[in-house]
Amino acid sequence: MSASVTQMWMGGIRATNCLEITDDATRLDDGSFWAVSISFEGVARFARFADISEAKYERREWTPLSQQWSTSQNENEYIAYVSRIRELIARGGVYQVNACRVLSHPFDGGSLEGLFSQLLEHNPAEFAFYLNIDGLEVASASPERFLSRTGSKITTSPIKGTIRSEENVFGDKDKAENLMIVDLMRNDLGRICEAGSIEVSELFRHEKHPGITHLVSDVEGRLKDGISWSQILRATMPPGSVSGAPKSAALSIIKESEGLRGPYCGALGWIQGDRAELSVAIRIFWQENDGLLKFGTGAGITYGSDPVLEWEETELKAQRLISIAGGSIK
Repeated sequence: MSASVTQMWMGGIRATNCLEITDDATRLDDGSFWAVSISFEGVARFARFADISEAKYERREWTPLSQQWSTSQNENEYIAYVSRIRELIARGGVYQVNACRVLSHPFDGGSLEGLFSQLLEHNPAEFAFYLNIDGLEVASASPERFLSRTGSKITTSPIKGTIRSEENVFGDKDKAENLMIVDLMRNDLGRICEAGSIEVSELFRHEKHPGITHLVSDVEGRLKDGISWSQILRATMPPGSVSGAPKSAALSIIKESEGLRGPYCGALGWIQGDRAELSVAIRIFWQENDGLLKFGTGAGITYGSDPVLEWEETELKAQRLISIAGGSIK
């Protein structure tokens, strides 16, 4: 692991002077500034910082990687995984599953600060995030809002649907998948929001990102009085857009078919009292204590999915960012 300074950066906010690291979500209600990392499996790291400032991210150097990335599932294995999901959908009980794989590259434990600089320069993302705390370093170029909160208003903006930048039209599969996850997120927010307050403020928005265009929707609600952060996170984690629908059935399939995703597909961001900005932890590089740099990629699977095209979508999502980090995926 890197010996660089314990810190967090997101959206022009820099946090330093870490006072505490805990997995206790009840601590989040104390009004302090907390950096947040919650893994897909629910392992939480909350870091309380004392010094918060507005700052541009200082550029750091990055030496590109040179070896080939390995993958937790090769092309044939991933295609078989997608085919199995389609069979399970045909039997009923699940309608959509987000199928992921994790890429790994040997890494000497140097800092990811330089890589994050490269991401900001070559793949700017609204929810770009950097975190370095004991046992975890993350450099994220996430394009997806998980939860934004201002007072009692809470918003989630699931992404479902990806096409190349030169394409202009999303297919019926993309729209159906997006609508499934919108309904799932409405259900999740329904556990913590006042009755009648939840609305889909925008459906099927086209968002352009480097190299690709995403189909995005916004769901908003008004939180119940006295709701705690532990209740909010318990009701909404892991994010619906990277699990599936119904969520419980999709999670069961993912647990059986994939290894641990870790920070990938979890949540990253910050919480301070009744304000928060949390992203879905996609398009992230991370290192823990195993001598590997990791990157996750995946695709949403419905009955209408073509297994080969879904594999190609995972390649498309990974290709640009891997080219920034260095190394090859083929």
